[in-house]
Amino acid sequence: VQLQASGGGLVQAGGSLRLSCHASGLFFSIQTMNWYRQAPGNQRELVATSTSSGTVDYTDSVKGRFTISRDNARRTLHLQMNSLKPEDTAVYYCHTGYKGRDYWGQGTQVTVSS
Repeated sequence: VQLQASGGGLVQAGGSLRLSCHASGLFFSIQTMNWYRQAPGNQRELVATSTSSGTVDYTDSVKGRFTISRDNARRTLHLQMNSLKPEDTAVYYCHTGYKGRDYWGQGTQVTVSS
């Protein structure tokens, strides 16, 4: 299983970024997929979840600003981030659980300047 994340960068507050995560080695369409983030000195936190049935969920701090979506045909997970705030600055990771193990992408840095 491999998860390859991309799309991070530097953006001003109020701007937008779109993260992508391409998955291989598993049946992507049946997987629950997640985006996590970790800011310096903080624990890794769950940001958004997408289930195989189409359910999505978000941590309160990003509701109304972030949108998680998936393209099952392309085995790709996305995170559209709008109205970014400096407190969104973190390394973002895609994640899934498969056959009892956790798999993580390599992380992509998102930096929001004030």
